Amino acid sequence: MLKNYLSLKNGTDVRGTAIAGVKDDPVTLTEEAVKDIGKAFCMWLALEKHIQKATVAIGHDSRLSAKQIEGWLTEAMTACGSDVILTGLSSTPSMFMLLQEDFGADASIMITASHLPYQKNGLKFFLKEGGLEGADVEQILSLAQAGVSIGAEQGSVTEKPYLATYAQGLVEKVRRETGKQEPLKGKRIVVDAGNGAGGFYADLVLKPLGADTEGSQFSEPDGSFPNHIPNPENETAMQSVCAAVVKNHADFGIIFDTDVDRAGAVAPDGKEINRNRLIALISAILLEEKKGVIVTDSVTSDGLTSFIESRGGVHRRFKRGYKNVINESKRLNAEGEYSPLAIETSGHAALKENYFLDDGAYLVTRLLIALAKKGDLESLIRDLPEPMEAEEVRLHFKAGVDFKTLGEEVLTAFREYIGKTPYLSLAPSSFEGVRVNFDHAHGDGWTLLRMSLHEPIMPVNLESNSVGGVAKMKAELYKFLKKYDFLETEKLK
Repeated sequence: MLKNYLSLKNGTDVRGTAIAGVKDDPVTLTEEAVKDIGKAFCMWLALEKHIQKATVAIGHDSRLSAKQIEGWLTEAMTACGSDVILTGLSSTPSMFMLLQEDFGADASIMITASHLPYQKNGLKFFLKEGGLEGADVEQILSLAQAGVSIGAEQGSVTEKPYLATYAQGLVEKVRRETGKQEPLKGKRIVVDAGNGAGGFYADLVLKPLGADTEGSQFSEPDGSFPNHIPNPENETAMQSVCAAVVKNHADFGIIFDTDVDRAGAVAPDGKEINRNRLIALISAILLEEKKGVIVTDSVTSDGLTSFIESRGGVHRRFKRGYKNVINESKRLNAEGEYSPLAIETSGHAALKENYFLDDGAYLVTRLLIALAKKGDLESLIRDLPEPMEAEEVRLHFKAGVDFKTLGEEVLTAFREYIGKTPYLSLAPSSFEGVRVNFDHAHGDGWTLLRMSLHEPIMPVNLESNSVGGVAKMKAELYKFLKKYDFLETEKLK
């Protein structure tokens, strides 16, 4: 079968199907593919980083295919002369953090597909300076497709778990910042790990800090995800943790995605602290310490902009994709403009103080420090202006069309349409797609029409300050888009 490893590239990760049996989803992350990629990573380290005999740490989340992929990677990489350290169940951030310590590894690989369905899996690559960029991953996949391999004597394999050490670092940070051994004593905090890798947080972080974790749920790793998808953006998952907070009269709720690089939170009344509310909360904490630029993805609300500016900060919307917002924040800092935070509405949050690593557990730990000091987090975002209505509609392109070219044509035409329509105006500083403001009579809000990063989909985000405003904006968009027969616009009706 013809190899097409470049199709496994997903942004800065490798992702594919690892388990057979799902209709119309053939296995692409095969034994051959995984071994070829493992060998190619060894070659890439030799060519690009001049590490001829690398030591690579390999960790994984709770996915059903994790151990099999770990075995294939280990076999391939030790055959190339690399030494392998198996860290077992791990979070993605921990696989980067171990490279900041005297752990003995030159690089690391995390086996994960984040929140994707159970049959999926993938690989994330790290060096001491950070996660690999998309161009690096493309180069590795090209080397894998070419079948490269380094001939050398057999490498060694050792087992050395790290997750408990990583958790202890978070405990020590909270104690250092609060000056107390058990700063969360008297607080009940519920954790929902969704049967991913985040179950450690309750036992290894919260309990040593004095928290009561009764009511925490789905902490046992189970890659079939029997209760709900481990994803702070998933409605069922959020309803589950919100209900657990209310049922157990908790002071705070936490939900992680599968590999713990994202998180969401819940207030004591069961209300989500997610998306704009989560961004506002961590922004308020950081801007109180030092004013700066908060970089977010493109779908954040106008109310968030007002909130950040009221705290003396600057809100910079940028392109979706956690690497995009992180790199923009890094760029600003490199040019002398202080930017403490890069964060997406998905829950990916990277702080300057923490290597710009998107780390859900670190984000939550930062919130808990504020909770321990202030006793109440909701007061920090009580004045956040929130829309009356909000919705996202995903418009699919019909199969077989050149969706990237056609999508750009639609966006260009939409900009022209806005310029000719008196009650519409282009929003300033939009770095992705077309963001348009609607006057009070025609929707009283804004819409963002953009292209998906990886899929043949045109997402539409809408927010209105008036009841019925979203329906008015959808009707306006339908009037414009219905002529494009390659785009399925029925959801806007």
